[in-house]
Amino acid sequence: MNKPHINVSRPDSVHNLVTVSGQNIPAVGLFTFGDSNFEAGNRKFLTTALVPQNFWPYGKSRDDPNGKYSDGKILPDFIAKFMGIPHDLPPALKPGADVSGGASFAVGDASILGSPKDSLTLSQQIRQFNKMISNWKGDYLLKSVFMISIGMEDYYNFTKNNPNADASAQQAFAISVTNKLKKDNSLLYSSGASKFVIPTIAPLDCLPIARQEFKTGNDCYEKLNDLVKQHNAKIGPMLNELAKSTPGFQFTVFDFYNVIFRRTQHNMNYRFSVTNISCCGVGTHNAYGCGLPNVHSKLCEYQRSYLYFDSRHNSEKAQEAFAHLLFGAEANVVQPMNVRELIVYPVDEPMREYWENPMEEKLSLVQDVDVDASGSLYLV
Repeated sequence: MNKPHINVSRPDSVHNLVTVSGQNIPAVGLFTFGDSNFEAGNRKFLTTALVPQNFWPYGKSRDDPNGKYSDGKILPDFIAKFMGIPHDLPPALKPGADVSGGASFAVGDASILGSPKDSLTLSQQIRQFNKMISNWKGDYLLKSVFMISIGMEDYYNFTKNNPNADASAQQAFAISVTNKLKKDNSLLYSSGASKFVIPTIAPLDCLPIARQEFKTGNDCYEKLNDLVKQHNAKIGPMLNELAKSTPGFQFTVFDFYNVIFRRTQHNMNYRFSVTNISCCGVGTHNAYGCGLPNVHSKLCEYQRSYLYFDSRHNSEKAQEAFAHLLFGAEANVVQPMNVRELIVYPVDEPMREYWENPMEEKLSLVQDVDVDASGSLYLV
């Protein structure tokens, strides 16, 4: 039996139970940084090696393998749409890309403490951003949204390479990762950013790749989550401190951990038939080889019934649902404000609310909502 991940069981909820896209918000940019969760196609400009996500069946839902780890669009693409940006967020490293509405600097395999030579750490991505900063004039960056999804690679690789690490070693590693993340956030702030969106790290122990590599069968590999829980517990307090000590620093935290956990444990409530194996790949959980031309990957018949498209990345259906939650959900999903509220919050004005530990909040019963094929929200 798996240990329970959380004590708070409130389902996701969205303000007013209405479609949150298309609302009247200022025209600002979107910039994303981090790992493969936000990768928009930068990797191929850093390596001569084969990049699997540039090949079918990646992009299958739109017949467009474009460097993204999904069967279609990813979360930032939907956020860009909700913000009124007329196209998907382009990879920043693509020559001639239209970056007028922002860009993605994220790269697959990126980590906080150190990345492979054909990837970029978060601090290296920020340096790349600074090289391009002349593209955005005036106070455009101050009003824009900066989303950072990173840390998955740090903790997955540490656990895999240090299977016998004790609690002290784990704690020291989590502190080193979060301290570096804090420095990188400050570096991005000094480059002109003021509005930050940071998701917590998903429960890595239940990823199809974790189930397959650690041979857990239908169970999750709980040891992977020891570090993730420590990391996630530090994110809110870290951002609170930055907001209170840094003029104009504004933020929100997306509780990605519990959003994924709820869908893993109560999959049919969210209309996912399969949450423990990938739609694309080979192995016990289809968690290897998707997109590799020399691997005869299995491919599910209907990817929208799967939470995961490949070994560790979500299907387009899931990504769209996450984007609606991030853009318009209530405090049990994103706090102290959602992305729409963050966009319209006055620049340079101190935050009136801060992140609060959800474990200390009183539980409340709310109905859940999800996103149907047309992008509309409905009760479940």
